[in-house]
Amino acid sequence: MKKEEKSIIINQIAEMLSGYNTVYVTDISGLTVEKSNELRRICFKKGIQLKMVKNTFLKRAFEQLDTDYSQMYEALHGTSAIMLADTGNAPAKLVKEFRGKESIPAIKAAYIEETVYLGDNQLDFLCSIKSKGELIGDLVALLQSPARNVISALQSGGGKLAGIVKTLSER
Repeated sequence: MKKEEKSIIINQIAEMLSGYNTVYVTDISGLTVEKSNELRRICFKKGIQLKMVKNTFLKRAFEQLDTDYSQMYEALHGTSAIMLADTGNAPAKLVKEFRGKESIPAIKAAYIEETVYLGDNQLDFLCSIKSKGELIGDLVALLQSPARNVISALQSGGGKLAGIVKTLSER
């Protein structure tokens, strides 16, 4: 492969990476062709990009970007595939669902919102990370909670007050 061709591939990878704030480096080398194609279909349905990459190309693409991916360099060995998503926990949930009892695909590293997670032992934690939308929903629910409590207290208090007045008037 010529230097120009390598440069084009590295630029394509860097362009893909720049469009996402969640990057997973995984190892899918033990999958059969059938399982690999199934994983690709599931990724496509869930809006996750899956791409096999050479480690040296990926490292050079990381170096081209403004984001600091240097902590992920130690995971760049063996066969690597990248999973790119808009939601931080989506690739982890997909990996956990897909592999069932097996250990393939394995997560080598994950970069989510400026934080790096190394190793497959982080899978359960990565699955439990809430997305930005989920966190905003939780915050809105917390902010609405006091208002709901005041409204329900006023509504229930009105019913109690009417009951008390009715009871007093009957006496």
